[in-house]
Amino acid sequence: MATMAFTHSNQSLLRPRSFAVKDDCFCLFEGTLENLASLRQEYGLSKCVNEVLFVIEAYRTFRDRAPYPACKMVGHLEGQFAFVIFDRGTKTVFTAADSNGKVPLYWGITADGCLSFSGDAELLKAACGKSLASFPQGCFYSSASGLRSYEYPKNKVMGIPTMDGEMCGTAFKVEHENISASMV
Repeated sequence: MATMAFTHSNQSLLRPRSFAVKDDCFCLFEGTLENLASLRQEYGLSKCVNEVLFVIEAYRTFRDRAPYPACKMVGHLEGQFAFVIFDRGTKTVFTAADSNGKVPLYWGITADGCLSFSGDAELLKAACGKSLASFPQGCFYSSASGLRSYEYPKNKVMGIPTMDGEMCGTAFKVEHENISASMV
């Protein structure tokens, strides 16, 4: 079972939120894509396709045209963004956040074992308690394949437990040529 909620309250003018559904793919998107015009052209989409519709189309492209990897799809996105897709047909959750962490995204496990995402940590705190953490920058998560870095797709993402005052969670590090890049 999946539930999605969407509101325009407390929305930044520089990071608009949008929601769309197409062919059983539900997407919540917050932010902007600086290269949307060139991405529309690359994917053969009309000029009226906005960020949320583009993300659904790009997701469907890598889902349906294997072996097109998800890291390439997300790696082409430039801007400030975070999104969550639920594909009802495959029962897959797919989410990503930009590499600079400009759009806040949090995730956690609820008391009944459900994976939850929100742009508001306080909203999730009641449901997730101490399992709440910031979604790692420059990464994507798929319920089919787990958490991966789209900046360094061949490198392992490691979780390191953290405690910063009130919030417990995990910081993530990507192994990169004997150098660990931190992502919180």
